Amino acid sequence: MPVTTTWFSQGLTFLFCNFQYLLPGCFSIGLSEELIILRSSQNPEQVSRIVITASSIFFGGIAILSSLFVVPAGEVGVVTTLGKVSDEPRQPGLNLKIPFLQSTHSFSVRTQVIPEKFATLTKDLQVIEATATVKYAVKPSEAPRIYSTIATDDSAIYARVIQPSLLKSLKSVFSKYELDTIATDWNTISSLVQESVSQELSEFDYVVVRGLDITGLQIAEEYRAAIEQKQIAQQQLLRAKTEVEIAEQEAIKFETLSQSLNNSVLYKLFLDKWDGQTQVVPSFNGGTTPPVIVGRN
Repeated sequence: MPVTTTWFSQGLTFLFCNFQYLLPGCFSIGLSEELIILRSSQNPEQVSRIVITASSIFFGGIAILSSLFVVPAGEVGVVTTLGKVSDEPRQPGLNLKIPFLQSTHSFSVRTQVIPEKFATLTKDLQVIEATATVKYAVKPSEAPRIYSTIATDDSAIYARVIQPSLLKSLKSVFSKYELDTIATDWNTISSLVQESVSQELSEFDYVVVRGLDITGLQIAEEYRAAIEQKQIAQQQLLRAKTEVEIAEQEAIKFETLSQSLNNSVLYKLFLDKWDGQTQVVPSFNGGTTPPVIVGRN
């Protein structure tokens, strides 16, 4: 046998003896049997056949493994075929794709909670600072459109979609109210901002807003003191108005009572309470003059 064939056979034998550890266990047993035949026969045709078979199995296994991918829970997968984005997102679980032609990209659909510090002007041109914490989630059906038009990963969604609409809504709402109204009716202002953000984002229909909290209001100390003094004055005024209303109601009640207590009514009340023993001077003029109590028998 030629020396070249011998060296070729020995080289392939060494290659397969070391390469079999990289292949699945089910393939290594069959490969060992083939190597035994290869060592004993050293037939070039048989060597070529074994090489072709092993290569086919190896690359076939790679192709099968490359066609499978898993989408984790709380995410959806976006598949692109040579750069073209598929319309339907892949749901969590085991999925298939075309090896070497399709690639996958994951988008989280869990609720994201991101705080945003901001400063804006009120209607009376006062500067306020606070923190707006927005809670949002990507709509699963919109993940392919987001990948095509907005961002290729989760990190860019907030900066390109949520943040501009949030800051716009904050400035729009706070500019309609004076500082004292904002400070005293904070919950209502927060609800208005959430409605404005939801309406702003609904035009794009990429995400859904689950909630919005505005905390940490910061204003100048002199304005805070002025607001507190105004609140105290309003409470005192409200208390004074309440006391006046109570006094007016009491006066009306006594006036009504005095108008209804004529001599006839008083005489009737006297008779109801008279014990029959006390001496009285009876009334005159048909009972219009009240009786006079003289004393007891």
